[in-house]
Amino acid sequence: MEFENIYKTYWDRIFRLCMGFVNDYDAAQDLAQETFIIVWQKLDTFRNESGIGTWIFRIASNNCLRQIEKEKRFSKSELPIHLSEEKQPSLEPQIQFLYKCIAELPETERIIISLELEDVKQAEIAKIVGLSEANIRVKIHRIKEKLTQKFKENGK
Repeated sequence: MEFENIYKTYWDRIFRLCMGFVNDYDAAQDLAQETFIIVWQKLDTFRNESGIGTWIFRIASNNCLRQIEKEKRFSKSELPIHLSEEKQPSLEPQIQFLYKCIAELPETERIIISLELEDVKQAEIAKIVGLSEANIRVKIHRIKEKLTQKFKENGK
């Protein structure tokens, strides 16, 4: 598969995955872009041991996790005070709330539910995360219950 087709096929899904991690439109755009830079650089090393989608989602997940680790080490107090915040394009309030709830989940659960929302097969999710399919099914069910509870508590 050539890079242009890969990009067209996976861009939206990778962006939404990144959005689930960071809950910030611009940061998700950056992370998705970085993911595709890595894919472009490493495409010739892809060995077809898994599906191309599984490989790309794994790269995106690892990229997002690295970014979260960097942010944990970076002190927010080091930011200049006089920066103005730019508004992100408005998403539907329920979708914004969903991204917020997903961003609050533990890392593994964020990966699992983000991939599930992208219709990635549970067998592929199991490979990406390194858990059994049965464990993935249970985790997806529990994550959905958590998210449903948050929506009920918030009256959404």
